[in-house]
Amino acid sequence: MTTKKENRVMVTVIGQDRVGIIAGVATILADAGANILDISQTIMQEEFFAMIMVVDMEGAKLPFDELKITLEEKGKSLGVQIMAQHEDVFKFMHRI
Repeated sequence: MTTKKENRVMVTVIGQDRVGIIAGVATILADAGANILDISQTIMQEEFFAMIMVVDMEGAKLPFDELKITLEEKGKSLGVQIMAQHEDVFKFMHRI
């Protein structure tokens, strides 16, 4: 299955590790009808959580702006920072 790049979103999560972070983010994305295409996560020094997800928004029922706010609010309740950006913005901000 090929996904149009303009429909892809990068979701980043950073903060203190705790139970439920991946489940919380994945649930919001699933409820919105967004599809996780790729996920990378790590625990650094046994306490810091970092995750990046590539998400396909093509079939999403929720507009990107609403999803972004929902993820940010979930981050606050989990004690982590969650950021969602369109893939092209993410790539532009992280170019070398």
